[in-house]
Amino acid sequence: MPLTLKQQRFITRTAFFILFLLAPLLNIFRLDLYEGNFILFGFDWTLGLAPFQRGEASALDAAWNILYRVFIPVLSLLGLGVWIVWRYGRIYCGWLCPHFSVVESINRLMVRASGKPTIWESQPLPGSTPPSVIYWLWTLLVAVGIGFLWAVSLLTYLLPPEVIYHNLFAAELTRNQALFIGVATLLFTFEFIFARHLFCRYGCAVGLFQSIIWLANDRAMVVSFDKSRGDLCKDCLQDCDNACPMRLQPRKRKRHMFTCTQCSECVQACDRVQQGDGLLRFKSSKVIPIKRWESSE
Repeated sequence: MPLTLKQQRFITRTAFFILFLLAPLLNIFRLDLYEGNFILFGFDWTLGLAPFQRGEASALDAAWNILYRVFIPVLSLLGLGVWIVWRYGRIYCGWLCPHFSVVESINRLMVRASGKPTIWESQPLPGSTPPSVIYWLWTLLVAVGIGFLWAVSLLTYLLPPEVIYHNLFAAELTRNQALFIGVATLLFTFEFIFARHLFCRYGCAVGLFQSIIWLANDRAMVVSFDKSRGDLCKDCLQDCDNACPMRLQPRKRKRHMFTCTQCSECVQACDRVQQGDGLLRFKSSKVIPIKRWESSE
């Protein structure tokens, strides 16, 4: 049996979340402030200017090193990213981004805790469970736990991971290391509880970059609403709106959906209500035809 869309997203997001945490430890990618250079797949990634500084290479050699070690790889990666975003929008956010995984996880916990996916919602979601103090505690513990985990991981992107983890488990963190982890944990926890959606919409440079490019393409993949059958929405409790992790309204025009992460939660919710024949569908350009994504039910 083929994997459902929800299962596919769970696999890709979980795998990338683990990669985000382990990349420094496995020397896949990090910046070593002790050495003053990046580490990429276990190798030092430098500008290759040491021979020029010692007078053993010409300025032309130094310029060529900078070109093929920095500009060509970075521009190639950036070009690929722009092409993907141009065609598919903020698909990185919905399918890979570790922060968006936290957004969805905290949303689900808050629904169990208060009936609302965020503390800023005015009314509980239709059919939600009664508020639970126990789930408020779980929400706080998860936010603090992930905040602490992220703080430690981010520090390992800057300093040798073996040093940080040894100091952490031996309770020998330096003053600056402990200060960084403590402040970062506090900031992450606050953001996860109070402002995670605001960060995704307005504070994330990567997300905004994707949104701007996506909006500029009239043929990019987008959630399309079948207005000809709009009367069917009269008997619905806005399940598509309630399912959106970003708290958007999927039936609105594209410009109102500029932070859509292409997660398809709204499409699947509409499918469930309309028994497999929902009013929301993914549409894209004629160059890359996108079939209707099936519900996970």
